Amino acid sequence: MSRTWLSIRVDLVEGHGEPVWPRPGRIVAAARTHTFEQLADAIDDAFARWDRSHLQEFTLADRTRLGFPDLDWEVDDETTADFRRVTLSRLRAGEQFVYVFDLGDDWAHLCTVGPERIDPVTTLGILPDRPLPYWGWGDIPDQYRRRWDGDDGESPPPEDPGLTDLPALRPDWGPEGRRPWR
Repeated sequence: MSRTWLSIRVDLVEGHGEPVWPRPGRIVAAARTHTFEQLADAIDDAFARWDRSHLQEFTLADRTRLGFPDLDWEVDDETTADFRRVTLSRLRAGEQFVYVFDLGDDWAHLCTVGPERIDPVTTLGILPDRPLPYWGWGDIPDQYRRRWDGDDGESPPPEDPGLTDLPALRPDWGPEGRRPWR
């Protein structure tokens, strides 16, 4: 296979109206025939978005907006192109654009097309049927800011039990900890 796929760097810049620093990032491999909707799904997978019932939108460098067209949401005589139909073939090396997940909480990502195309088999080891994240860094914030199971957003975090609350399936786990492994 030749070097025909795009490599797209995706940096999480802000969410919930606050900047994210240091910025976590992921790199996604995508064919030019994939749609922006497929790219959105790959980004959401890469950033651990489990509640996908939110609107998304891309804004390209030329101010073209891509998402679910909805005449009730159009502003300033702008229209939104259907991201289920627009392919990534319109992107060029070095081009930057924005992806926003959840138009209420505004998880905004700066996306940058890599300078060179890649061979997916060489880079990924497979030829996937959709865009696929293949590299990344940084801590991913929970989309609802939950820090532990049962977090209500107001309570202090529970006391850290160390490893004593875990089953004794590893040497340091369990109420006794530091047992010789048998």
